[in-house]
Amino acid sequence: MTIMKRITPLLIGLFVSIGLIAQEEDKPLVVASASMFADMAEVIGGNLIEVKMIVPIGGDPHIYEPTPADAQLVASADLILRNGLTFEGWIDELVENSGFSGTYTTITEGIPVIESEEYDNSADPHAWMSARNGLTYIRNIRDALVTLAPEYAEEFNFNYQIYRQQLEDLDQEIEEMLTAIPRHKRILITSHDAFRYFGQRYGVRVEAVLGTSTDADVQTSDIRRLNRVLQESEVPAVFIESTINPKLLQVLAKDNQVVIGGSLFADSLGEKDGPGGTYLGMLAHNARTISEGLSRDRTQHEHEVEEESSAQQYTLFGMILLLMLGSFFFMVYKLNAGA
Repeated sequence: MTIMKRITPLLIGLFVSIGLIAQEEDKPLVVASASMFADMAEVIGGNLIEVKMIVPIGGDPHIYEPTPADAQLVASADLILRNGLTFEGWIDELVENSGFSGTYTTITEGIPVIESEEYDNSADPHAWMSARNGLTYIRNIRDALVTLAPEYAEEFNFNYQIYRQQLEDLDQEIEEMLTAIPRHKRILITSHDAFRYFGQRYGVRVEAVLGTSTDADVQTSDIRRLNRVLQESEVPAVFIESTINPKLLQVLAKDNQVVIGGSLFADSLGEKDGPGGTYLGMLAHNARTISEGLSRDRTQHEHEVEEESSAQQYTLFGMILLLMLGSFFFMVYKLNAGA
């Protein structure tokens, strides 16, 4: 009897563990091309689905090169979420070659696209940069999850409704934040052309060094254009991006005596515990950073630069004077010693 009393809890624990493992294995596997879409799916699906991403945090989906591990991941997926609009040019081939047999969903369906200024018959893929477009993304993901696992439709819809309200509130907050910036300062200069949908929604003019894809080469004409924009406007700041080398923007800022307003998230979320660790967090961080950067007083910064330059000149003059005095006294010492 004593032995049975000891064994029974162990058996119960074993059965519970087996049940949890089976439940974990039974979860539908959803694979998203990039971190923003993986986060959306996690919010709507909750613990009822397993979500993985192909391009890791901090990676650039424009130029990503899939690995054999990615092919294995895709082959095991029940649902794949892609942005489309030429964002992941590598994904169709990856899916085809992996032997994937699940559902393949384009989550930008229904979004009015902005045609690319670089290429004919090509659209700007960065539609998620507008919170209003984000509402279409999450609706498409909700619908795909309901089709995949209809037994959880009620739970998916419940999570979706809460998420939708959060996005609507954030969209309104961003609009109020950016319309408070004087119109002549509402010019956003970034590393690459990822903010067209953002600019269209919130009344911001957008300029960039690179085009909509980061694999494009920097053109001298683009640098001249941005120099002209900064010289002819009162824009106080330019903005770097988390996945792109900031060197060009830093040079541009220095040459035109403007500040780096901050780092923005575009093609990837930030780390989970950071300000851009979720889709909502990314949008909120970008809006706050842009608002604070463009609300600065450019003339104040120019004055600070002039003061810093003057201070450096005085420091240099002082060092030269000290060297001359040192040389003079050394010569006097040598002459006296020789005498």
